[in-house]
Amino acid sequence: MTAADGGSDQIDQEILDSMAELIGSLLGRAEGIARRLGVPGVFLKALHRLDCPMAMKDLGQRMHCDPSFVTSVADMLEQRGLATRESDPADRRVKRIALTAAGLELKQRVENEVLASMPWRQALDASERAQLLGFIRKMLAAQAAGPGPEPGPSNWEEVSEVLVSTPVSGVDG
Repeated sequence: MTAADGGSDQIDQEILDSMAELIGSLLGRAEGIARRLGVPGVFLKALHRLDCPMAMKDLGQRMHCDPSFVTSVADMLEQRGLATRESDPADRRVKRIALTAAGLELKQRVENEVLASMPWRQALDASERAQLLGFIRKMLAAQAAGPGPEPGPSNWEEVSEVLVSTPVSGVDG
């Protein structure tokens, strides 16, 4: 390994650490917004992804979660009068979920509050935000083109367990 490789590895580690800190902070902010609105945190994700009436299966794919979990989310949204379920006119076996007027209003409030609290809005000007968006899209395109190397099977489960079970501290709420 050359000195240049060591510097690159150090930068990569700092990027990873900073991204983890940023994501933790964003999740903490979202949890705080959900608490203030009196809804479970998962509602924020469902509301954001539910931009038109859609099949429950499609919502599950957009949320990256199990269909049974989507059913639970739909139940909670429906119980609060934020969404309704209906049969798809093209295929009555398919259940669609749609936001009610109250659900649309809550979605707008949530998105306004979330966007207002995002660090890139506070720290970056419009040109810098456009650059950031370009970088994010470039990374997403590279990710979609093919996965990078995976951690070895000997430690992946252990690493995953540590990441899932470690509480986030020092997060803005």
